[in-house]
Amino acid sequence: MSPSTSPSTSPSAVRLVFLGAAGVGKSSLIRRFLHDRFEHKYTRTVEELHVLEYGKMRLEILDTSGSYSFPAMRELSIRHSDAFALVYAVDDAASLEEVRRLRDEILELRCGRSAHITVVGCKADLRDTEGRVLLAADVMSTVEDEWDADFVEASARTGGNAVGVFRSLLQQVKAPRRDSVCRPAVKKRRPPLKKNNSCVLS
Repeated sequence: MSPSTSPSTSPSAVRLVFLGAAGVGKSSLIRRFLHDRFEHKYTRTVEELHVLEYGKMRLEILDTSGSYSFPAMRELSIRHSDAFALVYAVDDAASLEEVRRLRDEILELRCGRSAHITVVGCKADLRDTEGRVLLAADVMSTVEDEWDADFVEASARTGGNAVGVFRSLLQQVKAPRRDSVCRPAVKKRRPPLKKNNSCVLS
């Protein structure tokens, strides 16, 4: 068992896992949160674990690969983590489909246990003329109404709402929603849920 994927033994530890396609901005978001900086050069990530003291808790942030296939490592991280950031890029429609697939995988692997999920639209600073193809309102409708998950848009480049991503994840861990796992992923319209921890970068 890899040290980076083994469950923590500390009772006050919280493990957050960032999942998504390659190049969507997972590592950049984490780097912005931890070091308040942005690197323009893209470097592929295999897997990287960041550990820090955050208030009274030990915060573990697992940055996973989007381009390398390590299904056993991914399965282990899903089974033994507290909350999940499923990251897509607003200029890449296929990356949102990967988020949908990852959500299904999480619900399947954690059947019977709560799955705290925040869907993150990265590169929120992009406008339609700069390549944005996914509108926040459209994605939010699917994520909140159909998936019963939280939604956040953020920009690692500008730093806009990067902290909001982690706030959403930690709020879910501290105040768990009702268990919604093992439900079929049926597209069913429901009245909008009243949420306090979903946010969009305008």
